[in-house]
Amino acid sequence: MSTLNLIHNTPLIFLDKISAALPGKIYAKAEHLQPGGSVKDRAAYQIILDAYENGSLKRGQTVVEMTSGNMGAGLALVCRQFGNPFIAVMSEGNSPERRKILSAFGAEIVLTKQVDGSPGMVTGADIALAVDVAKDIAHNRNAFYADQFNNPSCIRAHFNHTGPEILRDLPDADVFIASVGSGGTFVGTSKYLKSVNPDIKCIAVEPEKAAILKTGKVDDPKHIIQGTAYGLIPPHWDEALADDFITVSDEEVRDMKKRLSSDQGLYVGYSAAANAIAAQKYLLAKELALNVVTVLCDSGYKYSD
Repeated sequence: MSTLNLIHNTPLIFLDKISAALPGKIYAKAEHLQPGGSVKDRAAYQIILDAYENGSLKRGQTVVEMTSGNMGAGLALVCRQFGNPFIAVMSEGNSPERRKILSAFGAEIVLTKQVDGSPGMVTGADIALAVDVAKDIAHNRNAFYADQFNNPSCIRAHFNHTGPEILRDLPDADVFIASVGSGGTFVGTSKYLKSVNPDIKCIAVEPEKAAILKTGKVDDPKHIIQGTAYGLIPPHWDEALADDFITVSDEEVRDMKKRLSSDQGLYVGYSAAANAIAAQKYLLAKELALNVVTVLCDSGYKYSD
């Protein structure tokens, strides 16, 4: 077994403490247990496998990607196993812990200034600048640009693995809930789940003031859920997959992050907390004994608080 064999097949955990007093049950994919510490390991692995298969990447060639940290960690880990140098281009607004992890996995890190965000709150404009820098580096170094926002491998990873794993472990899943960043997790998983069971409900999660998918506008691009909701519609977004939207506030997310750690014993990040609070809201609104599946996107060790 190699390190790459550790990617995929995360356990589906019953959040019994978080589900207490609710009419239904909340289950969560423990993606924080991936070797790179997040759900992005799945997409990173698929991107590199597909790039080798289609000839766009060769042994020893440098890989470049814009990242908020999680995709960068996944690519750094995977590229090192294949022998490809990796450059992560990241807004300086992302947590310093993410830089440490990238360095530990052997990545070269290029930091970009924030355009209109603040530390811990990265906006769409911040991401756009990092993308431009990443593209320039890839061009100048004759490198492979992973391009997670536009790369169909990110969808394929979740259609081929995450969705099937969920139904393998919980065949009677009624609802899938996930926050949206690049859209890979939500779109790929939802496509698979609905291909098997058209009646399953798929719910997208957004920050309440940056809910562009739900409202078509962004009132405030700054929020604490790093890696999600950049104030833009992801290129792979398929509105037909979203049966509904749930918004969450920074305060709700902070409180749930603490609860997941103290009550559930799961030290996870803010996107995981956003998913958990959204699952609670959904069950309370529906008042039905439903089985809800969500995603613990990454580890709490990737954040400053």
